[in-house]
Amino acid sequence: MPSPTGGEPRASGVAGGKGGVAANGGAGASARPSPAALTAEAYKSELDSRHKSMAGAISALANAGGLKALNQRVDRAERALTGAADALGALTPPEAVRAQHDAYVTSLRDFADELGTTAGKVGARELCTSSAVLTDLDDRLDELDKAGEALQDAGDYPADVVDVSARSKQTRRLSNGSFVRRGTLNGRSSLEIDNGGPRDAVVTVVRGGSKVFSVYVRKKAKFRVRGVRDGTYKVFFTQGVDWDGKRRAFTRQCSFERFQESVTFKTTFSATQIRWHDWRITLHSITGGNARTSPVDPDDFPE
Repeated sequence: MPSPTGGEPRASGVAGGKGGVAANGGAGASARPSPAALTAEAYKSELDSRHKSMAGAISALANAGGLKALNQRVDRAERALTGAADALGALTPPEAVRAQHDAYVTSLRDFADELGTTAGKVGARELCTSSAVLTDLDDRLDELDKAGEALQDAGDYPADVVDVSARSKQTRRLSNGSFVRRGTLNGRSSLEIDNGGPRDAVVTVVRGGSKVFSVYVRKKAKFRVRGVRDGTYKVFFTQGVDWDGKRRAFTRQCSFERFQESVTFKTTFSATQIRWHDWRITLHSITGGNARTSPVDPDDFPE
């Protein structure tokens, strides 16, 4: 007689049970019941509880002033929208608006993720004003606005959190030598500014605690300010792209610096001569340059 063929011992059944096959033919595991969908009123209440914080965070971002405030408000908006997306994503909406709800939550997450990327750009000074941030977020902002409108139209649900608009990307510039601010210039001295850098600049000259003048000098250009009065002055300059005249700031690729040494203008008189000082500064590195610059906190920069 042939020997019996050996094999691995096997057992089937449910641990702790009596064995056998489940009545439905499966392995005996039971499916969890889906959570009940919220009523329309309960769903509105959930949306409404988060509407104010999200709308307020986006509005605050759009109205941020200095770079420090802008950085803080981008971060605050990211946290507000991420929290709302997580909370709303855990809900079971009324079946009639499930598609609109899912699209809205997805848009909230996408916008929050984009805000995280934007925060890095603000920190690196690639974006310097709220208008530049909104322009950078334009596509995600538009998607969130449309998703909110669709959910609102489906049942008057409070999902309209976007009440700001973004402008198209601009590169605004003033004419070379345009004064952003001009005080009294009736002295004998002059200040020549040479901006050989890759970005436009605004040079601000301060005497004591008062701003004397601010002048716009385009990249690869020079300008001489005449009529500077006697005195000792501090010289600040900001460089960047796209000048926002209302905010008096560049919206992109901005930097803020000052010359470490002050410049002194002095007129002397003799029986036969009048002598005065003229200064020339360069906003880019040159061989033999003897004037060092230091970064300035944007919030401390004289506007």
